[in-house]
Amino acid sequence: MRISRLTPWAAGLAAAALFAVPAAASAGQQRAAAPLAASADSYYTSAEGKTGAALKTALHQIIRNQSKVSYDGVWNALKATDQDPANPNNVILLYSGRSQSKSTNGGGSNDWNREHVWAKSHGDFGTATGPGTDLHHLRPEDVTVNSTRGNKDFDKGGSPVAEAPGSLTDSDSFEPRNAVKGDVARMLLYMAVRYEGGDGFANLELNDQVSNGSAPAHGRISVLKQWHQQDPPDAFEQRRNQVIFDSYQHNRNPFIDHPEWVASIW
Repeated sequence: MRISRLTPWAAGLAAAALFAVPAAASAGQQRAAAPLAASADSYYTSAEGKTGAALKTALHQIIRNQSKVSYDGVWNALKATDQDPANPNNVILLYSGRSQSKSTNGGGSNDWNREHVWAKSHGDFGTATGPGTDLHHLRPEDVTVNSTRGNKDFDKGGSPVAEAPGSLTDSDSFEPRNAVKGDVARMLLYMAVRYEGGDGFANLELNDQVSNGSAPAHGRISVLKQWHQQDPPDAFEQRRNQVIFDSYQHNRNPFIDHPEWVASIW
C-alpha cells in the first residue's frame, strides 16, 4: 500500500514546507539534495507492510544511504536545522529552550555547543564522521547544561537543572523538559536503527537500564517510548527533519514521519 498524500506524515511535510530551507545550508555536504517532491511517496516503499525486526532492517537499509557532514560542518548545519522560527538570527537550545544568537557558538560558559543526544561515549564513536557527526541526534545546547547532562542515560526524576527549566538530573540519568521529551526519544530511536555495526562503528541498541557507560547502548527504552507518545512530532521537529534531508544528509528520521513504527519495532 502506497503512502497517501493525506496521511499525517504527508501533512507534516506540508507543515514543514512552510519554513524556508536556508539556501546557504551547505557546510559538509557531499552531494546535491534530492528533490522531495520526486521522492516523498517512494522513500519508505521498501518498508511498507513490514513489522518488527523486518521493519527495523528495512528502515536501516533506507536511512543508511546518507551524505556525511564533517564535525566542523556541524556548527553551520545546526544554525540551519535548529533556527528559531521567530528569529532567523537565533537557534533554539534543546534542553534549555532558550533562543540564542547563532554567533555565540563555542566553548564559553554562556555559549552554545554541539550536544550528542546519543552520548558519544556510548559506543565510543567520539566525533568521528558517522555517528559522531550525524545531525539527526546533534543539537545546540548551552555549554554548562551540556556538561551537566554529560553521558547520562535518559530516565525520570532528579533535581532541577540550572539554565534548563523543566529538566531534571541525578547521578545516572537526565530528564529533558516536556516540550522535547519526544524529540529526544525519536533521536535515540533513529540511532538504534541507523547504526547496526556495518559502518565500522558499533551496533547501537536501546535497553531498559541506566549507567550504560561505554557500552553501545542507551536507556531507558520504556521511558523513551512513553516520551514518544507523550510528545508527538511538532512543526519544529518536522522542519528539522526536512532540512537535514534536503540540504545535508539526504536521509530522514522515520519515527518523525511515521510515529506508529515505534510500537511496531519495540
